[in-house]
Amino acid sequence: MTARYGMAPLAVARPALTATLSAALPASALRHGTEVTGVDDAEGRRPIVRTATGPDLPADLVVAADGIHSPLRRAHFPAHPGLHYIGETAWRTLVEAPDLRIRAMSETWGRGKRFGVTPLVDGRSYLYATAVVPPDTRFADPRTELRQRFGSWHAPIPALLDRVGRLDPADVLRNDLYDLAAPLPRLHHGRIAWLGDAAHAMAPNLGQGGCQAIEDAVVLARLLPTGERGASGDGGDGADSAVPAALAAYTAARHARTDAVRLRARRIGRLGVLRNPVVATVRDLVVRATPDRLALRGMDDLFNGFRLPT
Repeated sequence: MTARYGMAPLAVARPALTATLSAALPASALRHGTEVTGVDDAEGRRPIVRTATGPDLPADLVVAADGIHSPLRRAHFPAHPGLHYIGETAWRTLVEAPDLRIRAMSETWGRGKRFGVTPLVDGRSYLYATAVVPPDTRFADPRTELRQRFGSWHAPIPALLDRVGRLDPADVLRNDLYDLAAPLPRLHHGRIAWLGDAAHAMAPNLGQGGCQAIEDAVVLARLLPTGERGASGDGGDGADSAVPAALAAYTAARHARTDAVRLRARRIGRLGVLRNPVVATVRDLVVRATPDRLALRGMDDLFNGFRLPT
């Protein structure tokens, strides 16, 4: 991948990423733990962000990065079908395992089960596992469940599960996996823009959920006007159309790409969850027989397909 794309992928723990981004902002720019209860966005006027604790916040633009269950998405696209359960639940955690000398990311496919290992730049390993189960299935202890399902798998999985067994159960996250059932008709409404999972929630099978959110942010920053105010100076009925026009361009730049990645992630997931022994064996043989160069070529649109709008 380094030879083809110029660098290898880097996996960074989310707290480290958010801390780095936060450090680049003025302290007054962040309001942690502030629940947004709604956004008033009457046509032609600046939106007002309503919060549970106050004060209400007038804005030139609202970026709705409020996650896969986005309340703002539901409020402004009430006819959208919402989320689609992809048939799997997932466990995720971080472990210290420098003695295992894991140098590269990997994912092992079983029948209706998967186990992934990704070394992080800080020396820890990010683990994830999935299994085909009905939605809302409850498990008594995630550590025991992982041991029962994956304890007999190949090295270094049993050794990694030993580390998981030493964790507090609360340090093992479990979530049913959903993606957006259909694309949104657009990624904006008036002066509201949707970004990341709120805009195009996708299955985590390509590692592109966070990456596509970063692409969204870069494009949005590129397209938005800077230092411009409404013609009346108060954001009222005389406000210019620069922000709405920029958001329309944002939808045009991002809608097709993000939906193509969403659909591709769903298709890849269907291969990983095959449970029929014969079909799964055929899948494994085909994957083994695929040359690396062809497999990498199939990733070109992800790693080389991003373009900034002019």
